[in-house]
Amino acid sequence: MSSVRPARPEAQGAGSTRARYRRILRFAGWNLAVTWWYELFLPRIGLQRVADRTRSKRMRRFAQRFHGLAVELGGLMIKVGQFMSSRLDVLPPEITAELEGLQDEVPPVSFSAIRELAEAELGVPLGQAFAQVDETPVAAASLGQAHRARLAPADAADTGLDGVVIKVQRPGIGAIVDVDLAALRKVGGWLSRVRLVSDRVDMPALVEEFATTSLDEIDYLHEAANAERFAEQFAGDARVAVPEVVWERTTRRVLTLQDVTAIKITDTDALDAAGIDPAQVAPVFASVMFDQLFTNGFFHADPHPGNIFVTPVAPVTAAASPAPDAPDAPGAPDTRPWKLTFIDFGMMGEVPSSTRSGLRKLLIAAASRDGRGLVDAMRDVGVLLPTAETTELEKAMTHLFARFGGMGFAELREVDPREFRDFAAQFGDVVRSLPFQLPENFLLIIRAMSLTSGVCSALDPEFNLWDSVEPYAAQLLRDERGNVVQDLAKQAVEIAGIALRLPKRVDALLDRIDDGTVEVRSPRLEQRVASLDRTARRVVSAILFGALLISGAVLHPGEPVFGIVLMALSVLPLLHALFAGRRRR
Repeated sequence: MSSVRPARPEAQGAGSTRARYRRILRFAGWNLAVTWWYELFLPRIGLQRVADRTRSKRMRRFAQRFHGLAVELGGLMIKVGQFMSSRLDVLPPEITAELEGLQDEVPPVSFSAIRELAEAELGVPLGQAFAQVDETPVAAASLGQAHRARLAPADAADTGLDGVVIKVQRPGIGAIVDVDLAALRKVGGWLSRVRLVSDRVDMPALVEEFATTSLDEIDYLHEAANAERFAEQFAGDARVAVPEVVWERTTRRVLTLQDVTAIKITDTDALDAAGIDPAQVAPVFASVMFDQLFTNGFFHADPHPGNIFVTPVAPVTAAASPAPDAPDAPGAPDTRPWKLTFIDFGMMGEVPSSTRSGLRKLLIAAASRDGRGLVDAMRDVGVLLPTAETTELEKAMTHLFARFGGMGFAELREVDPREFRDFAAQFGDVVRSLPFQLPENFLLIIRAMSLTSGVCSALDPEFNLWDSVEPYAAQLLRDERGNVVQDLAKQAVEIAGIALRLPKRVDALLDRIDDGTVEVRSPRLEQRVASLDRTARRVVSAILFGALLISGAVLHPGEPVFGIVLMALSVLPLLHALFAGRRRR
């Protein structure tokens, strides 16, 4: 048995769960207090320079401390760190660079603990279920651990597979997830009391979305179903490969998949050695992710480098190759000697059709540098409330596109920081005053897009996401125009048919009118008209009753007799309003 250092969370007893809970809350509370002091309080008393001067050091120190906490505690803290490391768009590099190692840096569990759990789940000894199991893990993730194995002869004959990967849940992870979610719910409650946060995002709802995703991720039957659905989604697509599920050796806490291990997508040295240009991998990966988000609506929400391989394949023969000018479309034959292999389908997202339509509009508007269209799309998606006054925001987006539109990360880093400060000074108040929010189900969409951008930048430092967005958006626009043309053509055919039949039907109708044989009757319409007439009469009676009663009450002090007469007369229209029409029912 191999000698491995066990992860500390699995060594903890049930009595330590409260200590874990308190530790997470202490860490969050302290750092929120520090942030409040430097970023809110000091600027208010005129010490903005102190906050600015210490910000970089504070961010780095926070990331280092969180890194240590996440590695020590494991569980969902690793997932939180992974999410922060992917947010290159909003978090400073001091944080993202420090937390980047959390993608792979998770201590393994001892194989004896893995064996015990797997045998309990499968109901048979591992030596009977598999011909061979490698005790050294091929991957140790925050919620599970993977080992290479070979299927037993009977299973190999049934499935046609030999080499597999067994993914086993980390022992005790269910209790750890419960504790971590309780702590995150508490922190979310704290943040929901901060107006700057609560105006932008429903933190409790966001935490619940994260909780649902996390609980799904530790249910391997759910992950296996996701893998098969993803495979069906890309069936026949030469760009994508998906491992097969061995259902006979899969349970809620044990998942057995075809071994598809290949070149890690960001291992540029290995790609070069295999004759694969990393710069050519980036746009294909971006296109595949775009298809998932904007077309299919079912997407891999955790596409970090450890979950995607570049798999060399035999080159397509000349007879099967497409014409040189054929588009590189999904499902079309592909001449490239590699494909992207996705694994780990525990964290998947689904985009509702209405949100998907808004995202498509967002992408098209961004690609065409259309500030007004972008704001409209933001409203459709739900990022911007419908009641928001957006005139100034449209100006800001137009200005932003005019100056920075189309730039990649490498180009943006070379822009003079004073330009960004000038833009923030000009439009910062406008953006902050608008009712932005983070809609439901958006956490996974943001995560997927952030990781996509990060992976592409790692493959090619000069990668510009716009180069992939623009042709994709152009294709979406052509598709939408095509659908509009089809709808208009269909309507035109229907209208033409009606127009061709209309003269004969009009002639026949005129002949019947001349003969006096046309009789228009609609008993149901007549009943409706009669009912409306009775209702109108009762409404008039009710208004008359109110007028007489109020008039009498007003006149009573000065003209008692006349006032009493008016109030007495008001009874007549009241009776009519209450009882008219009942005798007709």
